[in-house]
Amino acid sequence: MKKDLFVVSGFIFAIYFIFHITGIGCPIKYLTGVSCLGCGTTRAWLALLKGDVAAAFRFHPLFWMPIPAAFIVIFKKNIPHKIYNASIFFSFTLYLLVYVFRMLYSDGSVVTCMPRHGAIYKIITLL
Repeated sequence: MKKDLFVVSGFIFAIYFIFHITGIGCPIKYLTGVSCLGCGTTRAWLALLKGDVAAAFRFHPLFWMPIPAAFIVIFKKNIPHKIYNASIFFSFTLYLLVYVFRMLYSDGSVVTCMPRHGAIYKIITLL
């Protein structure tokens, strides 16, 4: 289980590295023109590493959640099933609520909703 988690994590890291060096950035935003639930998380961690906690929370208020989520997934066998399911449900619900709030009240500096800028829209209009 832990070996699979490291393999998957390495694969995700490699994909994001390729997207970064090609200038694509976020694949979801690139394809759809719409920010994803986690938009701003990487920038938040970079801000935190520079000691700017306020900027980290501006980029994404839930940037810290992947750490406890990783522990929950890694130690899934040691966590009662109901608590595991409740924590996954709570995390997803919290991310969804924050996402909706950020989409409705965003100034466009971090999250955006511009489907016409996405690759899928551009391909469809070419056809």
